[in-house]
Amino acid sequence: MTTDPALPTQGAAVTITFDATGTALEGYTGDVYAHTGVTIEGVGRWEHVIESWGNNTTQPKLTKIGTDLYELEITPSIIEYYGVDAGEVVTELCFVFRSASSPYKQTSDVFINVYESGLAIAITSPTTQPYFVDASSNFNLKIDGVDATSTVIKIDGSTVHTETVSPNSFTYSVATAASGTHKIIVEATDGSGTVSDNFVYVSRTTATVSALPAGLKDGINYIDDNTVTLVLHAPYKSSVHVFGSFNDWAPETMNRTAADVNDPELRYWITLNGLTPGQEYIFQYIIDEELKIADPYTDKISEPWNDKYIDNETYPNLIAYPETKTDGIASIFQTAQTPYSWQITNFTPSKKEDLVVYELLVRDFAAKANYQTLIDTVGYFKKLGINVIELMPINEFEGNSSWGYNPSFYFAPDKAYGTKNKLKEFIDVCHQNGIAIFIDMVLNHSYGQSPFVQMYWDDVNDQPSAQNPWYNQTSPNTTYSWGYDFDHESVYTKALIDSINSYWLSEYKVDGFRFDFTKGFTNTSGDGWAYDQSRINILTRMYDEIISRNPNAYVIFEHLSDNSEEKVLANHGILLWGNMNYNYRQAAKGYTDNADLSWGYYGNRSWNNPNLVSYMESHDEERMMYDLYNDGRATSYYNTTEKTTALRRVELAATFFFTIPGPKMIWQFGELGYDISIDDPGRVDPKPIKWDYYDDAERFRLFQVFTALIKLKKEQDVFENGTVNMSVAGSAKRINISGTDMDVTIIGNFDVSGKI
Repeated sequence: MTTDPALPTQGAAVTITFDATGTALEGYTGDVYAHTGVTIEGVGRWEHVIESWGNNTTQPKLTKIGTDLYELEITPSIIEYYGVDAGEVVTELCFVFRSASSPYKQTSDVFINVYESGLAIAITSPTTQPYFVDASSNFNLKIDGVDATSTVIKIDGSTVHTETVSPNSFTYSVATAASGTHKIIVEATDGSGTVSDNFVYVSRTTATVSALPAGLKDGINYIDDNTVTLVLHAPYKSSVHVFGSFNDWAPETMNRTAADVNDPELRYWITLNGLTPGQEYIFQYIIDEELKIADPYTDKISEPWNDKYIDNETYPNLIAYPETKTDGIASIFQTAQTPYSWQITNFTPSKKEDLVVYELLVRDFAAKANYQTLIDTVGYFKKLGINVIELMPINEFEGNSSWGYNPSFYFAPDKAYGTKNKLKEFIDVCHQNGIAIFIDMVLNHSYGQSPFVQMYWDDVNDQPSAQNPWYNQTSPNTTYSWGYDFDHESVYTKALIDSINSYWLSEYKVDGFRFDFTKGFTNTSGDGWAYDQSRINILTRMYDEIISRNPNAYVIFEHLSDNSEEKVLANHGILLWGNMNYNYRQAAKGYTDNADLSWGYYGNRSWNNPNLVSYMESHDEERMMYDLYNDGRATSYYNTTEKTTALRRVELAATFFFTIPGPKMIWQFGELGYDISIDDPGRVDPKPIKWDYYDDAERFRLFQVFTALIKLKKEQDVFENGTVNMSVAGSAKRINISGTDMDVTIIGNFDVSGKI
């Protein structure tokens, strides 16, 4: 990347020249666009971004000027081009260059310095740092300046050159040291003022081959309050350095466990001594002198794009991202942390026959979308009577606003919802009130910010490389795929998955998991619907590992495949989602087509155990009230599209839902008749939060009906052990349940006429 002029200023035009060589866009022949914004002093990066990602109508298109060479004119000035507000100071231009359409070929973030008018100086080549060089060799340092009368070069504090002949543009040959990290400072003066730029180079040293000390695991190992050992599993990598706030961002060579880089068990490690107890340290690994990643096992990340939008109430005293030291996501460690003091250490969830699960997306549950709000709302959950809260994904995902199915870091709770101890407090308070916590876990795929993906990447084909220990190069599922597909046959993927599940069970005391799209846990080609013994083996192995760590844990699959396979999984002890949304909506609206409710009972699937978690609504399905408003049947005297009647229809559906034996799940605010479409304004976009519905008498009646039915289900043995007979296909629906203490008959008229 070069600019003309070499040192752009915010009040003038600048021409950007982008060389795609070595990026994902190398060899790409289509149009290239810029996702671009600016860094504002005192605010942060990616301000005044020009339109939305992927909008080819409004985002700038580059001009191709040669093979893999492109140009972008920013004119008449940076201020005007980006619409910078008066008084704001631009310090950087921010770019991601991308292809015209999805799946996008794109660069990583690129930042170009912007200078104040008048005296300026910059090291313009080499363009990457830290810059790795052979020991006892030479490299050229290119310096560009404006209005300088004298320029001085210092290396490690000693002056090595003073330029007065052409202080605004010259090249200096640096004789590299035998080893270590070295800092170059260039200072320019115009006689009345001084400005400077700095540069770091590293003289290559050979990594020490040393066995991994006993008892260490991949990731961050806390040895004592002053000592940490970092371990990175990185086969096929020639070198790994670590740098961070503990060494003033001076890269250190890590030891490696084998001389042969092709050893699939190769690990790089280093012990850091002399740390300050309780201090947070930010760090990254540098792989093969080029790729910077956070530790994939970190329990907290620091990121330049999203942290600045997290308020202090949600996450007090969040450590600032070191923007002048590095780029990309970094990891954090902290010795001598104050452990959370659990009030409940041995919570046992309700038995599966009594489970009533409340699926919840923190983002859309309250205006202040954080764990403290959930803590403050536990009384509501208890009043409703549910005994499980199932949190949609809460580990770090891309961005701050998401459903969470774009995971990036599996061991780190997303900071957008609060601190890890606040999450623990929420779980603890729920346990104190008899409520279990299940978390939604996405182990079918990851997205591009995951270090596991980034470490082994094929730039040419824009996919994981063949060497990646954890991922398939492409998904075997020809119909359904997201992100980058885990290779579930890999021993390394199995070990990673086991460590993830074990971590959340032990560290956060979660009571179970809902696993997203387990249909994808296979390397068998196809759409995933057919019976697949290899997938069964993968999934039952994972389940057995979870149960070996916590025999009381629940495991729920979103599997939705052929019943013959689901039956095998259910008989193994696994719970499975049972999507009855469309059938219940059809029935509630007064239709008979696809309104049969019988598949919501595990016995009608020939399962031996009540392991079907059926639901009328979920995060993924249309809301029943919205569908009633827009497609409900009506007569001259009875109209299901009218609010009061629609709410009564939901009551009717709920009566034929909660009374069917087996675990049940409801989606947040379904108990209040939430009536805004899943697609308003967009499927995964934030939805209006309607706590005012609780104060609506008609909606509160629905809440009371849900509460009564849940209480009935949990307390009466007949809904657990009774013999069930169902006639639920037509407009007149009936359920008969015979028990030892009582018999139950549920009759409902789902037609829109007065009698049936």
